[in-house]
Amino acid sequence: MNIVEQSFEILPPGINVTQFYSTIENAGRTCYKSESSTDFKKCREFVKMLVEKGHESVLEHCSFSVRFIVDRGVSHEMVRHRLCAFSQESTRYVNYGKKPMSIVHPKGLSDIQRIRREMHYDDCYRIYLTELKEGITPQIARGVLPTALKTEIVTTANLRQWRHMLRLRTSTVAHPQMREVMVPLLEQLKNEMPEVFGDI
Repeated sequence: MNIVEQSFEILPPGINVTQFYSTIENAGRTCYKSESSTDFKKCREFVKMLVEKGHESVLEHCSFSVRFIVDRGVSHEMVRHRLCAFSQESTRYVNYGKKPMSIVHPKGLSDIQRIRREMHYDDCYRIYLTELKEGITPQIARGVLPTALKTEIVTTANLRQWRHMLRLRTSTVAHPQMREVMVPLLEQLKNEMPEVFGDI
């Protein structure tokens, strides 16, 4: 059994701020029937004005993807955002008898709590392996695997949906493990696109 940390990575081609802002400006100026600017500073100001006025539909023209490594419980919260596209590591098709099972521990556990959990996870994994040896398929044997099982999930959303998701999932009342990946993602986005994410 492996213990892994939660993490995120914005996938290539990443965020092309110039292209995103140009697309948003073009869409926004279509609504106002005004001329697009060749000055990137004015473009940024226009995008900021749109966001401040709540004219967020123009943000739907740009999207990006993030690969998250989280536990299954956190991924179950992510997939509730219906306006996103998701591709997730499948416990139906991945055979954890052929590669080690990985677990995500929440932050703040004491040594004794970690050890107790790891003993439980080892028991779960032994039962899983036993069921595989008995001819049970991975999709049925997965029923004994813990929620703390590591999963990878690629999430794609437009900028408006990312704003919505980040508002909810960085809140102080959000699940701590969700905040563990969403707060640093928001900080990165605020640095790259302050006109779009700076107010969250």
